[in-house]
Amino acid sequence: MAGKKTVVITGGAGFLGSHLCDQFIADGLKVICVDNLITGNLNNIKHLEKNKSFEFVKHDVSKEIKLPGKVDYVMHFASPASPVDYLKYPIPTLKVGSLGTHNTLGLAKLKKARFLMASTSEVYGDPEVHPQKEDYWGHVNPVGPRGCYDEAKRFAEAIVMGYHRYHKIDTKIVRIFNTYGPRMRINDGRVVPNFIYQALHNKPITVYGKGNQTRSFCYYSDLRDGIIKLLYSDVNTPVNIGNPGEFTILEFAQLVIKMSGTKSKIVYKPLPTDDPKQRQPDISKAKKHLKWKPKVDLEQGLKETIQWFKNQ
Repeated sequence: MAGKKTVVITGGAGFLGSHLCDQFIADGLKVICVDNLITGNLNNIKHLEKNKSFEFVKHDVSKEIKLPGKVDYVMHFASPASPVDYLKYPIPTLKVGSLGTHNTLGLAKLKKARFLMASTSEVYGDPEVHPQKEDYWGHVNPVGPRGCYDEAKRFAEAIVMGYHRYHKIDTKIVRIFNTYGPRMRINDGRVVPNFIYQALHNKPITVYGKGNQTRSFCYYSDLRDGIIKLLYSDVNTPVNIGNPGEFTILEFAQLVIKMSGTKSKIVYKPLPTDDPKQRQPDISKAKKHLKWKPKVDLEQGLKETIQWFKNQ
């Protein structure tokens, strides 16, 4: 492994983390995947277990991280990420955003490594500005049920910038908007696997409220490429990575019905507390500084995702 650069990916057995593991190995790096498996899945990285460039460490990053040898990049992706998960695990979610970010930054400082943190569009809360630009400070309810996730990520961003300014660490923050694709958990609770699961089983598709709240869906390969461009860039302030194509949840439900060929009907349920009404990234910063924009449209990405779920 002499001469190979080493990247540590926390949450590396998760949906996004595992795709990053794959890409960095394909790019010739050594990957150390750290995951406590509360929402990660070993099946996502099973194909890598015999690869000499891959190492799996089962560990909760809310506790001190000790890794021997040199590390060039630390990427902090560990966290429950769907409302189902963080409502079930509010304390671990707060811990991985606060203590976990502190510990991974400490690792980066010790190893003199570049650091990238996975933040989220949830830092904007239920936004009063549309589309959302990185200089918008957000509209978050800190004591609502979603606060454990939103505030954990907001704190994480603050400590990352603190380490950047005080310890002069080269840090990056990616604000991720709704991402979907193969390796999402079918019981994830987020809208894409929910609707696909319901459609493939001919169950009613549950739309909350009237379905006029909007989301912007980014295919995993586009997000992965944007994250890697950000890692290698000289940008230290947060960057939105997402697909600015905006759809109402009702439009999205109708598209899933059309593309899956299901007999499912749409049923309406009350809107959850603090559910954001609009979500659309302004990606001017990513276009300008990273020369990045998404390539995969929603129909193409959905087709591949539905096929993957069928194969499961």
